[in-house]
Amino acid sequence: MASKMTPTTAVAASPKKGGFTLVGVSEKQLTQFTSQLSTLQDAGLPIVSCLKILEGQLPKGLFKNVLVNVTEDVESGASLSEALAKHPRVFDGLYVNMVRAGEAGGVLDVILARLASFKEKAAKLRRRVKGAATYPIAVLIVIVLILLFIMTNVVPKFEQVFATSKLGAEGLPGPTKAVTRASRWLVEYWWIFLLSMFVLFWALPRLIRSSPGGRYFLDSIRLRLPIVGPLYKKILVARFTRTFGTLISSGVPILEALAIVKGAVGNAVLEKAISEVHDAIREGESIAEPLGQQKIQIFDDLVVNMIDVGEKTGELDKMLIKVADNYDEEVDVAVGSLTSLLEPLLIVFMGGAVFIIVLALFLPLLKIIDSLTGGGTR
Repeated sequence: MASKMTPTTAVAASPKKGGFTLVGVSEKQLTQFTSQLSTLQDAGLPIVSCLKILEGQLPKGLFKNVLVNVTEDVESGASLSEALAKHPRVFDGLYVNMVRAGEAGGVLDVILARLASFKEKAAKLRRRVKGAATYPIAVLIVIVLILLFIMTNVVPKFEQVFATSKLGAEGLPGPTKAVTRASRWLVEYWWIFLLSMFVLFWALPRLIRSSPGGRYFLDSIRLRLPIVGPLYKKILVARFTRTFGTLISSGVPILEALAIVKGAVGNAVLEKAISEVHDAIREGESIAEPLGQQKIQIFDDLVVNMIDVGEKTGELDKMLIKVADNYDEEVDVAVGSLTSLLEPLLIVFMGGAVFIIVLALFLPLLKIIDSLTGGGTR
């Protein structure tokens, strides 16, 4: 992965060997390990030999320590899936269940290759979205910093000029009074501004998401947002269909696959929909019908119909992967369009804010100039 990866885990308890570490395991490391393990298995090497070879290639850190533990457990008679399951913060439920299905079917190398492909495509999707979000966020931060500099350094100097002029503080135009008051407030109470930004954009969302109801509320808002909401829906559909399709094609039972997917989608609204699908299947119903009956439509009619066709033809896994591929392409297009749209919007926002401040500062100057040139003696 070209950009910095989000760690699968940040810390881990002391392993059997290697001591305590704060180094995380990135998705890139995990994907590379999975691909290499698949290649070694395909070559016919015993699983313990494969693990020892890969362990020896790793630098000191959390992942190496985890592989030491996994290798020792497999040497002691545990299956690979059982050994991996002891490290859930590195190998999640999807990973462990796919390995278990590969062991049961005697096709571990095939399943590992499929798992590596799944992780590569999921990482590619995350990279696209993060890359698209980085530029607008960086520009927005620069804009805010520029506006703060103007309000806390430039405006106070103009205010001093106005205070010593014939206009005085009370003779200033309304827009100028508003800007100077905001400037004084920022200079005096800048810490309140920073604290409110922290609460609004970091603490409050986490507090709300700490409860199931709050998390559902926030996730439903994200789906309803203009411009961003449709893109978010496409990302969720791609994530759900690819994960679900990969699990089914690997031999994981549908109900078990749905339980794993539910914990992997990262959206409370979609999790509720998956729970309804799970319950419907247990009662003998299909997958497509409950997906199409959500209050917030995440899956459009085309996706629901393709899933329905996949169920009826016995090729649900292939249909799900096809939907995921299509939506990956749609996300690509949507991300590019959104980036192109945000750039001019940010420029207009900054230009508008600067224009208002400049206008507020120059209105009194025009009055002062007018009085000095004789306008005030007529």
